[in-house]
Amino acid sequence: MRLQGKIAIVVRAGQTPGDTIGNGRATAILFAREGAKVMLVDRDMDSAEETGRMIADENGESFSFAADISREEDCRKMAEACVNRYGRIDILQNNVGIGENDAGPLALTEEALDHIFAVNFKGAFFSCKHVVPVMREQKSGVVTNISSVAAVCSVGITAYKTSKAALNAYSHALAMANAKFGVRVNAIMPGLMDTPMAIEFISKAMGVPKEELRKGRDALVPLRGKQGTAWDVAYASLFLASDEARFITGVVLPVDGGQSAKIG
Repeated sequence: MRLQGKIAIVVRAGQTPGDTIGNGRATAILFAREGAKVMLVDRDMDSAEETGRMIADENGESFSFAADISREEDCRKMAEACVNRYGRIDILQNNVGIGENDAGPLALTEEALDHIFAVNFKGAFFSCKHVVPVMREQKSGVVTNISSVAAVCSVGITAYKTSKAALNAYSHALAMANAKFGVRVNAIMPGLMDTPMAIEFISKAMGVPKEELRKGRDALVPLRGKQGTAWDVAYASLFLASDEARFITGVVLPVDGGQSAKIG
């Protein structure tokens, strides 16, 4: 098992309701399959506990913790709870991203901008602020921040794009500041994914049937003309969290079927 004996925190380990699986849930399940004990963090405790039941059904170990990561105190308590239960933190995966009420550069409201940045950027900032000192003390640890290919591609939503670009820059800065302590930090940029957050949210917002939306998104992906799934993000996360990636830090990895490669 690639994560045997590791302690992992997966932030947003629940998911938006839908007919597919989300990135956080898939990652939490895969980490547990690979031997990690997983702390399942979500604002929606019922959804986190559903992930926990799925892990238990496969004889994995996890526990759920309710937190709003846009609040620094919740992130402090999250790190404290993990250390109190397991004595260490080996892996932190920040998997939160929202885009409600986003708009173009001149139409975006201050309220929407502040809310999206509070969740997408400050949430990761606060969780790292309270987990990374534990990893420094251990002289080991891995942080993976889930960004988005929207950070580097042309999209019509301003706050989501810029918050994820900020997350890329922060991940690089955090990696360089903590390399000497043996703490690795990387980011993953998922492309077009068939996840509940993407499909359910966009379908409702645009008034487009889900299958029609899927067909249109598939057509934009160079690799086989098909969107990715949460398992693609989960397996990339597993690699970066494992000792196989022990010499990798400061990387922003596209998992996008070649979408970002079209920029050149």
